[in-house]
Amino acid sequence: MSQSQESVSFADLALRSELLKALADLGYEEPTPIQRESIPPIAAGSDVLGQAATGTGKTAAFALPILQRLAEGDRGVKPVALVLVPTRELAVQVSQAFHRYGRDLGVRVLPIYGGQPIGRQLQALSRGVDVIIATPGRAIDHINRGTLDLGEVTTVVLDEADEMLDMGFVEDIEAILDETSDQRQTVLFSATMPARIAALARRYLRDPVRIEMGRQETTPGEAPKVRQSAYMVARAHKPAALGRILDTESPAAAIVFCRTREEVDQLTETLNGRGYRAEPLHGGMSQDQRDRVMARMRAGTTDLLIATDVAARGLDIDLLTHVVNYNVPSAAEAYVHRIGRVGRAGREGVAITLAEPREHRMLKTIEQTTKQRFTIEKLPTVADLRTRRLEMTRAALQEALVAGDGLEQFRVVVESLGDEFDIVDIALAAVQLAHQSSGNEIDEQEIPDQSDSVSRKPRRDEPERRGGKSAPRSGGGGTVKLFFGLGRRANIRPQDLVGAIANEAGLSGRDIGAIEITDRFSLVEVPAGAADDVISALRNSTVKGKKLTVRRESFAARKRTK
Repeated sequence: MSQSQESVSFADLALRSELLKALADLGYEEPTPIQRESIPPIAAGSDVLGQAATGTGKTAAFALPILQRLAEGDRGVKPVALVLVPTRELAVQVSQAFHRYGRDLGVRVLPIYGGQPIGRQLQALSRGVDVIIATPGRAIDHINRGTLDLGEVTTVVLDEADEMLDMGFVEDIEAILDETSDQRQTVLFSATMPARIAALARRYLRDPVRIEMGRQETTPGEAPKVRQSAYMVARAHKPAALGRILDTESPAAAIVFCRTREEVDQLTETLNGRGYRAEPLHGGMSQDQRDRVMARMRAGTTDLLIATDVAARGLDIDLLTHVVNYNVPSAAEAYVHRIGRVGRAGREGVAITLAEPREHRMLKTIEQTTKQRFTIEKLPTVADLRTRRLEMTRAALQEALVAGDGLEQFRVVVESLGDEFDIVDIALAAVQLAHQSSGNEIDEQEIPDQSDSVSRKPRRDEPERRGGKSAPRSGGGGTVKLFFGLGRRANIRPQDLVGAIANEAGLSGRDIGAIEITDRFSLVEVPAGAADDVISALRNSTVKGKKLTVRRESFAARKRTK
């Protein structure tokens, strides 16, 4: 379906007066393209298959028509709409949006996710709920308990469907949909449309209206909304290189994506030591810790969020100006999700990727997916950094001179020194002291320039690379099996293992191969080059409340466990 170029207001979409009032109070003037295309068919009861990235306004695109169709008066106890989302953070955000839009309708919305006291959820369900916003795992828990009845649900929304499938929720999603009426309306939104999403849509959607929101076109001569660049950096120099790039870019607010929680913690410490206000965000933190981090980020008391993919999913930060990939994402779709967080609502954003020379093939894959080329930048040199920091000192002095506050008390110092030294020399000494006291002195070594390495063709004897890792030819598939010391007796399911690996080690679901679960242990195939990272990331993890033992598979280990 093509986007209409005509100016359309929310009133033109025939929304009820309560919704129009709420939108006006919130300051929304006109619908975004995805809202303009989605609201009419969803309000009419049609199934919808939509491709739209985070930040395009898709929450309102399905929330408003669901609220539009709510019955007047007493609506009973059972929910009439269910929205499935991949993470607790997104569940909270979508729930808040429903509350804001539907406050004059008295809408009853309940977010259901892990980490929240289930007793509170049970009380709300017993009192009556109109709309459920749930993560698939917690929804299944309630269905199995008999506390969530989906028999009267008329609309199901799968939000960020590709993320849910990557996290191993496909079986849960299918089980939940099977609990609803065959006559329900199904709406599916996804940033990407891989074959698995298409298969899910063919099975559960009936003659859907297809909506595709591509990247916003730019007029000739206009810069793209997201500036995408890459720096070629050897692994040993990445922390210093990132600090230097951030010093040059001076982001108002940025997310730096890492593969593992261990990498998150190490990089956070490094950047804080460099003078940044950085906060970690990963699966090893409690929900209260995450909430406090996000509150500081939104309040502007934190400059940088250092996060794993799973921990950052569903986050919406209005002030975000930069997204940094500390490693090249293992899948092009993950890159699309990440950069969708900046360049929103017409604002310009910056996406930066730090790539090792051997990862240049993955950059090419991402370029093919996004249909945009990376600009390969040269790392700022020590001279560049010195110039930049001198500019910062100059700007600070200029600001002090313009303000003029409190300068007069220092006049006696300048005048007394003026009898002995030239006034310019006095100013130079003062600037030097100001520069040194601000921490802007340079004490760094040059970082080797690797930017020319992307044009190098691999030698015949080099191993193939997959996801930025070396994939040995031995075995033919470039994968190894990892031994997990938990199995069916611990109620372990494939999605539990996929979720743990994706959350802690940064691999996407499509990177993970065959999974074999026995009574006492499980075997999982992962890319050979990522095996050590997975083992390290999961060293202190738990699944289903039980300590996880992870190592490379060996026959002896299997025999002992049996």
